[in-house]
Amino acid sequence: MPTGFRPQDAVDHARAIWDADVLPLLVEFARIPNLSPDFDPGWQTAGHMDEAADLMAAWASARDVPGAAVEVVRLPGLTPAVVVDIPASDPRVTGTVLLYGHIDKQPPFDGWAPGRGPWSPVIEGDRLYARGVADDGYALPSALVAVEAVRAAGGRHGRVVVLAEGSEESGSPHLPEVLAHLAGRIGTPDVVLALDSGSPTYDRLWVTTSLRGALVGTLTVRVLGHGVHSGEAGGVVPSSFRIARLLLDRLEDAATGDVLVPELCVEPPSWALEAAGEQAAALEAADPDGPPFPVVAGLELDGDDGADRVLRSAWRASVAVVGADGMPPPADAGSVLRPFTSLKLVVRIPPSCDPDVASDALARTLTADPPRGAQVTWDAGQAAGGWAARPLAPWLAEALDRASRTCFANPPARLGEGGSIPFMRWLSERFPDAQVLAAGVLGPGSNAHGPDESLHLPTAGRLTGALALVLDAHAGRLDG
Repeated sequence: MPTGFRPQDAVDHARAIWDADVLPLLVEFARIPNLSPDFDPGWQTAGHMDEAADLMAAWASARDVPGAAVEVVRLPGLTPAVVVDIPASDPRVTGTVLLYGHIDKQPPFDGWAPGRGPWSPVIEGDRLYARGVADDGYALPSALVAVEAVRAAGGRHGRVVVLAEGSEESGSPHLPEVLAHLAGRIGTPDVVLALDSGSPTYDRLWVTTSLRGALVGTLTVRVLGHGVHSGEAGGVVPSSFRIARLLLDRLEDAATGDVLVPELCVEPPSWALEAAGEQAAALEAADPDGPPFPVVAGLELDGDDGADRVLRSAWRASVAVVGADGMPPPADAGSVLRPFTSLKLVVRIPPSCDPDVASDALARTLTADPPRGAQVTWDAGQAAGGWAARPLAPWLAEALDRASRTCFANPPARLGEGGSIPFMRWLSERFPDAQVLAAGVLGPGSNAHGPDESLHLPTAGRLTGALALVLDAHAGRLDG
């Protein structure tokens, strides 16, 4: 099946459509406060998620993609999902590519710069600032634009299914039922690409090959029925915070950040060690002056060197205290020994760590033999497993290399991502023979989940062009 595909024409077409059609869509999408269900229990009555899904579906329906079937899947009690089913451009082309994204958003967060806001999109230079545009509103339109670009440049594509769900920021609790409902329609894809990952630099195509899992829950230590004067009880009644510190010391080494629970630790495979060295070298070349975090001056990072820090973020367990209760703000705090301390923990676990075993071990570690007889509870929430990619098929490795060099003028790089996308593990288990990967635009300055989240527009355009090249390569993988 010879092809007259013109790669550069596909890239140019993708960028042009981005500027003309995708950017206005994202500006409109950004104004919708469609919080993920964990952060808006009243999401069903608020209607914001339905508004976002309908907006994306209407935009997709208006695109010039022959044969595309667009649907908003609404199951009782679940957030809506947008599905676009696109037939192959040539009936002789076999195989299905499943492209994944999500439309739900994180909470607003404080600290947005003057003139910016989570629901007030603004374009400054080459960035669009607003909540949810980089994580992950761009995914669905990018996928459709890539298909259009392939066709416009004389290329081919196999069947493409685009799925944008509405619960990812809550750990994708609604996704299994949505996937089960769509099982017959999706079929058996041979490539799954999630457009919801990171890009440590903007100078190449970063392909995510592993993701950590996550255990989320709340540790509560109670020592009193109510608060009492600290002058009377202090030094006699152990403080709830001190007990919480002792419990956290069971979990991690406070000096190094190393996790001490064996069930939460896995040694990285050899390919991950190799990829960590490559990633560290690319980061050093892109920014030799500092880490890719807004650290305060003089802060000492954990890890021995760049490669070790990559492994710590991709394959080592870590603990973060992300919220607290039982503590008044300093301005309102009196001389009172507080009755309890609650700490919300997010514990990242290695990609190949069993989340159920790890969750049980975490609960035992925190609740067994409470110090000083305090009341200790662990309210376990999310327990999501990680994921590690299978070796790339030769055609896909070649396609990714070509796409990165064409669109970014650099070879691709492998990324071990410290975050979690439960969808990846589920799809790997459901489709054991598929090539499952992730890519995305969450690079320097994107600040997903925090203030001033932004989408780097040139990178979004280049990634869309790269996706177009991969789709054409998928169609031609069986050519002689």
